[in-house]
Amino acid sequence: MTSAEAKNNIKELTDQINHHNTLYYQKSKPEISDYEFDQLLEKLIKLENEFPELRLPDSPTQRVGGTITKEFATVTHQYPMLSLGNTYSPEELTDFDGRVARGLDGDPYEYFCELKFDGVSISLTYEEGLLTRAVTRGDGVRGDDVTNNIKTIRSLPLRIRSKKIPHRFEVRGEVFLPKDVFKQINKEREDIGEETYANARNTASGTVKMQDSAEVARRKLDCYLYYLLGEDNQVETHSEAMNKLEAWGFKVSPTYRQCKNITEVLAYIQEWEKKRLDLPLDTDGVVIKVNSLEQQERLGFTAKSPRWAISYKYKAESISTRLNGITYQVGRTGAVTPVAELEPVFLAGTTVKRASLHNANEIARLDLRIGDFVFVEKGGEIIPKVTAVDLDKRDSKNKTVKYITHCPECNTALIRKEGEANHYCPNEKGCPPQIKGKIEHFIQRKAMDIDSLGEQTIRQLFELGLVKSPADLYDLKKDDLLKLEKVKEKSAQNMLAGIEQSKIQPFENVLFGIGIRYVGKTVAEKLARYFKTMTALSQASYEQLLEAPEVGEKIAQSVVEFFKDKENLREIARLETSGLQFESIQKEKEKISNHLNDQSFVISGVFQNYERDQLKDTIIANGGKVLSSISGKLNYLLAGDNMGPAKREKAEKLGVKIISEQEFELMLKK
Repeated sequence: MTSAEAKNNIKELTDQINHHNTLYYQKSKPEISDYEFDQLLEKLIKLENEFPELRLPDSPTQRVGGTITKEFATVTHQYPMLSLGNTYSPEELTDFDGRVARGLDGDPYEYFCELKFDGVSISLTYEEGLLTRAVTRGDGVRGDDVTNNIKTIRSLPLRIRSKKIPHRFEVRGEVFLPKDVFKQINKEREDIGEETYANARNTASGTVKMQDSAEVARRKLDCYLYYLLGEDNQVETHSEAMNKLEAWGFKVSPTYRQCKNITEVLAYIQEWEKKRLDLPLDTDGVVIKVNSLEQQERLGFTAKSPRWAISYKYKAESISTRLNGITYQVGRTGAVTPVAELEPVFLAGTTVKRASLHNANEIARLDLRIGDFVFVEKGGEIIPKVTAVDLDKRDSKNKTVKYITHCPECNTALIRKEGEANHYCPNEKGCPPQIKGKIEHFIQRKAMDIDSLGEQTIRQLFELGLVKSPADLYDLKKDDLLKLEKVKEKSAQNMLAGIEQSKIQPFENVLFGIGIRYVGKTVAEKLARYFKTMTALSQASYEQLLEAPEVGEKIAQSVVEFFKDKENLREIARLETSGLQFESIQKEKEKISNHLNDQSFVISGVFQNYERDQLKDTIIANGGKVLSSISGKLNYLLAGDNMGPAKREKAEKLGVKIISEQEFELMLKK
């Protein structure tokens, strides 16, 4: 393919992908399947790799991430990002309205109301229609440049296609995690034995500052835009600015409303107090702005906030109900979670009977006693939570809760590791919910994807003694499945076909599916790519595991302990005998140059512009070799930050040349 042909193909693919991206993420009217969309993206990635000089600055491939940012540059905002004054009182809103009226000397005015989203404020700069910078609020005067991470948000335009746009303008909005995405992230963390995140807002904030933009892309952040700034925007009101943002392709929440007076503002606030709970993201109030930009300018600012806007905060609905008891749930990893059993109460649109108490520390902090009346809130949270004890109603006879010492399912003594908040049941091979949980984890979509089975089927198979580990699934016969309730000939055949089909799942899915604690989907992919085979991984030392990307001490120790266990090794052997994929199948990287021919490297430490697996690919693509240990035959030790002193000492002793990341890049250019 010639360069001219590639250029045309890249433009055509880019236009197609942008079109389908807009249909899916902004208009919710997809025309093609996810698979077809991914195929278009793969074609574009391949073309850009072959012709990197033709990659467009707004290429959709930027949305999949891959850039590593070790430090985020500090940027001074052109327009300070001031905070708003807050109120919880309709009376104070009326006072605000009075101040506006006096400030405008009796001139007529109107308001613009929009919901206040519970996320992370972001400022986006566009030049000649192209997104050039994304900066966090920071202290209001300076924020962090997080452009690479923000580009992964698929609902956000990387280039404005409209012809009538200012040379330079700024857009502000709120980055957030949708409720369903946050719930899924927590489910996955719970599934691998990690503590769950407290709320979507803090999780979104942490995600925006992640170093690996590919991981940010996996988190599926979203963004609503609500403010247009610039010298040449040609708008006279905030409502006109919002209309322009929508016309230019920005995602704007459809919940806003123009209000003629403070009475209509109060009606809007009342209307959305309940309705907001059905939105796909958390909200905590309403922002009220004077609509006219000229009037905003006349009203001006105080030292901390604009005089033309105010935030009305909804009070988190809280209600007192009786704590009837505490039950304890055991998860796949053995983590024990206490749950408050409540006298049923109607709260924020649903009847609440139970609320998570998280761990023993939380029970002690609240000083809970069975029979207490407790305050329960939902607020912006997905799961109800107990916030405090209603001490005015406490009966002195109520006894302090003593946390259980033994597993409620198998009666094994619980353990609590140093530095961890949760208690664990160590009987992973004999505790029923742990056994069933491991099998359910194994069959899930991100692992072996056996959708013909399900939670109820696994429960029945376990209770009948037919399945006690994932490997048992591959020994099932049709007669076994016909013993299950409501399972007929056709259903049994579908189940067996699904089990057989799972054998084609790639090695990284198998690795995730076997359920090593702390090894989530992303880490499983990194380990599979780094070690290539189950055998190599199972034989890796603690030190070798630490060399793999994304692997810290906790994960490395967990992997070592897993493969030390003889029962786990027997299970792995059975899965291999059943025909599962135990080797990473990757295409050989195309050779780019001979710059590193016959040169060998050991990679150690953390790097500014690369992950270690990216460095490995780059070395191989340029003719070099990557070794795992230092010897006298080694040519180079490629040293990043935080490299272990033992490696440096050994390299110096053997006369191996130690090079930096910058020196390595110079070698590639020669």
